[in-house]
Amino acid sequence: MRYVSTRGRAPDLGFDDVLLSGLATDGGLYVPAKWPILTRAEIAGLASLDYPALAARIMAPFVEGSVLAGDLESLTRAAYASFTHKAVAPLKQIGANDWLVELFHGPTLAFKDYALQAVGLMFDRVLKARSSRVTIVGATSGDTGSAAIEATRGKDAVDIFILHPEGRTSEVQRRQMTTVDAANVHNIAVKGTFDDCQDMVKAMFADTNFRGDLNLSAVNSINWARIMAQVVYYFWAALAVGAPYRSVAFSVPTGNFGNVFAGFVAQRMGLPIAKFIVGSNSNDILTRFFETGAMTQQGVVATLSPSMDIQVSSNFERLLFENLHRDGAAVSRLMDQLKQSGSYRVPDEAYQAMVAGFTGRRLDDAGTKRIIGDTYKSTGELIDPHTAVGLYAARAANLPAELPRLTLATAHPAKFPAAVKDATGIAPALPASLADLFTRKERFTVLPNDLAQVKAFVRAHARSAKAPA
Repeated sequence: MRYVSTRGRAPDLGFDDVLLSGLATDGGLYVPAKWPILTRAEIAGLASLDYPALAARIMAPFVEGSVLAGDLESLTRAAYASFTHKAVAPLKQIGANDWLVELFHGPTLAFKDYALQAVGLMFDRVLKARSSRVTIVGATSGDTGSAAIEATRGKDAVDIFILHPEGRTSEVQRRQMTTVDAANVHNIAVKGTFDDCQDMVKAMFADTNFRGDLNLSAVNSINWARIMAQVVYYFWAALAVGAPYRSVAFSVPTGNFGNVFAGFVAQRMGLPIAKFIVGSNSNDILTRFFETGAMTQQGVVATLSPSMDIQVSSNFERLLFENLHRDGAAVSRLMDQLKQSGSYRVPDEAYQAMVAGFTGRRLDDAGTKRIIGDTYKSTGELIDPHTAVGLYAARAANLPAELPRLTLATAHPAKFPAAVKDATGIAPALPASLADLFTRKERFTVLPNDLAQVKAFVRAHARSAKAPA
C-alpha cells in the first residue's frame, strides 16, 4: 500500500514511513493511493470475529509492505488486552432504533484509546526494526494528549511533547496527562486555544531543519495510522445491528473531523452507511459548512465539551481531497485561502457530494445539560457532554425511523464530573484505576503562545535532538 499527500507535492510513501512522518512534507495529510474494497459477503463474514481479530482484518490492507504485516493480530490483541469491557466497544440500546457505541473502556476513558493503544505499539515495533527514535509533538483539546501519553509512556525510542490550551480542558483531562511520571513525557500548557496549539505543531513540522534535527513525528489524527485504527469500530458497531444487510447512520460529536472521517473510510471500503451526522457545540464551523458550503473561522469559545472547542478542523482536508477528485493543487489553494483570509468556499459539485453523505447539527451548553439530564431520566444512563451533543444531533437529523442511529459515546462521564453532576445531580465516579487521580503530583510547563519558546523547550528536552546547524 502506498500513500499520497492531499496537497500533491510530497513523495508517496509506504505505511511505515507514513506512520513515522505523520504530516507530509508539503503540509498535506497522507491518504491511501487507493481504497481497499470489501464485498458484501466479505463484510458479512466479519461478524463472527472478536474486536482484536476484526481490527487486524480491517487494518491489514493498509499495512501491506510494512514490518507490521506479518503479525498484526498479535499487536491488536496486545493493544486491547487492558480494556475493561470484554466486548472492547459494547453497544447499548437506548431507544427503538438508537444505540450508543461505548468508546470509553480504554485506559484513559476516551475514544482516542481505541487508536492510540494500537498506534503506540506500531511505533515501538517499527522503530525497533529501524534502530531509530522519534520526537512526537502533538496538540490536544483534551483527550488525545492523555491517550497518546498512555500509549507511549516509558518507551525508549520515543520522546513525547503534548501541547494543551491552559485552563481549557477539564481537570480530569489535564491530570490524566500531567500526572504521568515518565522521563520521556513532557506536557506544555500553552496560554492560548487548541487552535493555537495545533498551529504550533504544524509550524514545527513545516520547519524542515527543526523537523529533521528532532526526527519529528505526530500522533494527532493528522497521522494516518490514527484514522486507520478508528475505522474498526465503525465496522464493529454496524455489524452488531445488521450490516451489511441493512444500512446504518452514525452520529459523531467532532471538532477536528478525524473521528468521522474514519467512518467515511469505512464507507469507502464498502460498509453501507447512509448518513454521517456531525455534532457540533457552539464552535460550529463544521455544521456551518454543511449548511452553507463555506468554511469560515470564528473565535473559539469555551464550552462544556472542550474536546470540540476547535475552529480549524484539520482532517476535513482529507474529505476535500476526495471530493475534489484528488486534486492536490485545488486542496492547496483552499488551504492557502483559509490561512490568509480565514475562509474558503468549495465548488458546488464538491459541496453537493459532501452534503449527500453528511449533515451537521449544533447544541449549546444549555442544550447539552438538558440532553444529559433527559437521557438519565429516560434511560438511567449517564453520558458525557460530547456524547450528549452527538445524541442530540442523531435525533435532530430527522432520518427515516427504520434507519439504525449509532451515536459514538466518545468519553466516560467521569471525565466531566461537574457538567454531569450539574445536569443530573449525580457525580460519576472514576474507575478504580484512576481513583487517586486528584492526589497525584502534576508535572507540566506553562509557556506563552509563542512558537519560538515552545520550539526551544522541545529542542532542549528531546533526547534525539541534534545541535542546530
